[in-house]
Order: sequence, then structure tokens, then C-alpha cells
Amino acid sequence: MFTGIVSDVGELMEVASHGEVRRLTIATAYDATTIDIGASIACSGVCLTVTSVRQGGPLGTLFTVDAAPETLAVTTAAVWTEGRRLNLERALAIGAELGGHLVTGHVDAAIPVLSREDLGETSRFVFEASDALARFVAAKGSVCLDGTSLTVNTVEGNAFSCLLIPHTLAMTTWGEIGAGSRVNLEVDLMARYAARLAEFPR
Repeated sequence: MFTGIVSDVGELMEVASHGEVRRLTIATAYDATTIDIGASIACSGVCLTVTSVRQGGPLGTLFTVDAAPETLAVTTAAVWTEGRRLNLERALAIGAELGGHLVTGHVDAAIPVLSREDLGETSRFVFEASDALARFVAAKGSVCLDGTSLTVNTVEGNAFSCLLIPHTLAMTTWGEIGAGSRVNLEVDLMARYAARLAEFPR
């Protein structure tokens, strides 16, 4: 589990194909001695398992993860290239502060950014979800976009908007994202279960 609170911005250093799997080596400022093999790290919202870790690289630590075919089909990981910056978050520890909302790292889809409007130091982004996912998005509810817990401001049909504050723009990759980009969407876990329960007669 994660919270959608980005704790580091990593850099993709190497991409290698191993059959249907993409092996990704990512630089991070996380202390290598605190990362176990088999640990989960959310990479721009995608929960990936650490297969190797070592000291080195431009940020101090390099870790490797494998992106399987299902991940590549559903997320933006299929088009990640060397040099791309990624929002990173370590798995939630029991007793840690839940600063965002509960996030699994199981991305539902890569969705388009329809527009970005810079309003002083803040930025308003408009996104478009599919019919199947839009039903889980509600005004004042939560979504996880590229690994960032965000509050939905407005909803109009399948389009919804989020307003990002200066801190989020500065401390994540959101400062680099604009109209035409695609981002990883994970809908709110509670909304998903509520919709499922509503399908059954009382």
C-alpha cells in the first residue's frame, strides 16, 4: 500500500528488454541500505518490485525493477525512456502517517491530459477518463495520478480537473506535464468498493 505522497523523484537510467519484460534501472536518493530485494516501490503510480539494488548513480542509489506485459499494456511504463523522471514512493509502513489516501499501485489506465492552465503559482489540469472509470471519479474525491494523491475539483462528463499547488509542482514531475501527456490513473479504492456493493440488491 501507498499514500500518493511522493517522497523522491528518480531518474530512469537504463531500459533493457528481456523477452516480454522491460527491465528498468532507476536512480534515487533513497538510502540503498534501507531497500530490500522484493520491496515495493511506486514508480509514477506503478507498484514495482525491486529485483536488485546498489549504491551508485547520480543520486546515490540504483535499483532495478521488471515491468511485466500487463503493466506495459495498462500504464505509461511501456513508453518510458532513459532520462525520464519518475515520482517515487516507498511502501506505507504500519504506524506511518497516512498523508494522502490509500493507494495500491495497481494502475487502472493511462489517461490523457486535455489541458493545463497556469494560474499564478498553481496549475489546473483537466483529464479524461474512460466511461468505465469515470463513474469512480467524484468532485472532492481522491484520485492517484502518476503516483500523486490529488483532490478532484470538478467533474463534467468523463472530464475532471485537479488544481496543483506550488509545492506539488516543484517536488514532483508535474511541473513537466502538459496537454497531450498521458498519466497513470488509479481510482479511489473506496469508490471502487462502494460501486461494487451497490450492484447487489439489499
